[in-house]
Amino acid sequence: MKGLADEPNYSIALLEGATALSDMVENHIYEQTLAEKNAFFVADLGVLMRQHVRWRTHMPQMRPFYVVQANSSLAVIEILAALGTGFICTNKYELELVQGYGVPSEDIIYSGVCKQISQIKYAAKNGIDFLVCDNEAELRKIARCHPRAKLLLEVSTEASGEEMGMAFGSKLKDCRHLLESAKELGLQVVGVRFHIPSSCDDPQAYSHAVSDARCVFDMGEDIGFSMTILDIGGGFNGSETQLKQINSAVRPLLDLYFPASSGVSIMAEPGSYYVSSSFTLAVNIIAKEVGARDLYGNHDEPSPNDEPEFLYYMNDGVYGSFTSKLADNVIPAPALPKSGVSEEPVFASSLWGPSGDELDQVVDQCLLPELSVGDWLIFNNAGAYSLGPPSTFTDSPRPPVYYTISTGDWLEMQDAGITQDISMKNFSLVPYFLHSSQSDEALSVPA
Repeated sequence: MKGLADEPNYSIALLEGATALSDMVENHIYEQTLAEKNAFFVADLGVLMRQHVRWRTHMPQMRPFYVVQANSSLAVIEILAALGTGFICTNKYELELVQGYGVPSEDIIYSGVCKQISQIKYAAKNGIDFLVCDNEAELRKIARCHPRAKLLLEVSTEASGEEMGMAFGSKLKDCRHLLESAKELGLQVVGVRFHIPSSCDDPQAYSHAVSDARCVFDMGEDIGFSMTILDIGGGFNGSETQLKQINSAVRPLLDLYFPASSGVSIMAEPGSYYVSSSFTLAVNIIAKEVGARDLYGNHDEPSPNDEPEFLYYMNDGVYGSFTSKLADNVIPAPALPKSGVSEEPVFASSLWGPSGDELDQVVDQCLLPELSVGDWLIFNNAGAYSLGPPSTFTDSPRPPVYYTISTGDWLEMQDAGITQDISMKNFSLVPYFLHSSQSDEALSVPA
């Protein structure tokens, strides 16, 4: 594939028989306990396949374009490319990464609120013509640097503004002016994008958004544009129930405003949907503090019913794999390894990253038994926004990723036409054996 060596870049552990993903996590904890106690991920790549099957079942009208920013691990990109998804990229790093796996330029959309001129020029030079735009300043930059661009006009929704505290996208009343400006600049506008966040549970949000999109399509066609793409954005949390709810809310509107006879292509932007439940993160406790917690709220004099409160410092934090916490996302409380589960009493606890920074608080409060330095914690559903480009906040390397897939899931991938010799050439498949240090050395690679 373009830009990549012929040698495999990573390995995938093939789980056979009764070996479960949790067994692999426990095995790596055992090995790391004997070594450097580094944090690590275990990624079940079969989840990607199962999520893709669910998407095709419940959202057949919409082609998925994976949001690379959600997780740019090599195996994720290669498998989703082999499954035929498109890709949403927000910077040059992501554009290069996706093109390195041979993804056609027409299957890539360059998104992002404020694009650097140098990166717009890179897109133009490499034939990436689909760009998202929502304001006149961006229009003028694109006209100068990428006059052949095919634009998706981003339209704001009330739901997206409520989630972010500010609304990205053009208001409906401003869209005609932007369309006219694009026409004057000689640019092509080919479609509309909107976004409903996963926190929105009001089906009417889709009704308003699709209706607004139809209005913008009509404006664009009146001005002389050929409008052929509708992008309903992201906000998919990964659950099958949510997919069914969104499909039942959106499908009648799409049939009404954008029937198949209209020739409009419908797409969406699942990111977390594919990767969140695919990745498990294991971290090690590197320091511990004990304080007093007053159950009665009297901080002047301790009550006789005070109990300890524990502050645990981990070898990964918000400047590493928990960066989503900086965007006010809540990190769920971790689980204990099987070897650490006990019937001991639990105490109020908070979890911190290694920096000592006051912003480096991963979990504000949870209940855990008293832990010791060297103990392990397991964060499930850790695949979203935890593995992107190397962070500029820390010099520490990213945790390694141990990729795995069950024999059943691998056979399903082959049935879907994904073969190691044709579709995916950048990995080697290795049988996995518990407590084998040689397997660990073969399977640990950078994300």
